[in-house]
Amino acid sequence: MDSRFVGIAELAETPSVAVVVDVMRAFTVAAWAFARGAEKIVLAGSLDEALALKARHPDRLALKDGASAPGFDLVNSPGLLRSVDLGGRTVVQKTTAGTVGALAVEDASLVLCAGFVVAEATARVLRARECDEVTFVVTGEDGQADEDLACAQYIARRAAGEGRDAAEFLRRAAGSRAAAELAEGVRQGVHPDDVALCLELDRFPFAMVAASEDSHMVLRPCTVPRPPDEGAV
Repeated sequence: MDSRFVGIAELAETPSVAVVVDVMRAFTVAAWAFARGAEKIVLAGSLDEALALKARHPDRLALKDGASAPGFDLVNSPGLLRSVDLGGRTVVQKTTAGTVGALAVEDASLVLCAGFVVAEATARVLRARECDEVTFVVTGEDGQADEDLACAQYIARRAAGEGRDAAEFLRRAAGSRAAAELAEGVRQGVHPDDVALCLELDRFPFAMVAASEDSHMVLRPCTVPRPPDEGAV
């Protein structure tokens, strides 16, 4: 598999297959939302669009980065989200990097959104679909976020059938600027467990596929059966 790693601004053309990585915290949060029962996540292009989508569908829950704000029900924190019952609900998510990255590749034939918590499942989708070329979109810090790059490189390694030792990749993510800012309370809307939750390798058995539905980019969970000879994750 030919893998390339780019920032959002480096996307000169639409890739065929894209894996959009945001470890801290958009797609860790998205995975937790599905684990808590959410049916789907609509990726909004702006805060105003998120609120407008909720206004048209009052049963939806709007989620944003940073501190809570009028009209928004949830913040972008896995630690805060993990106790919320989202059974059957639709979440509208707008974040600084993750949702922006996904929308930047919305015309790709396959878009996967990922973090460490769904790494193996994401790699399994790439293997099952026999993807020859994959563009990994490193969303944080203009493509320089080491937690996102480390996760992308690990998923690429697993998609190519290489070893499962993730220790070095997780170490890099734990030492990243984003991890430090979350741990030190520099960012708002943070739970003390957020960093640890973002670094839980393969916490969930599903990947997350984004596709256009009714003119919006919608994220849904996708489970690919493990081959009999693959063994436990």
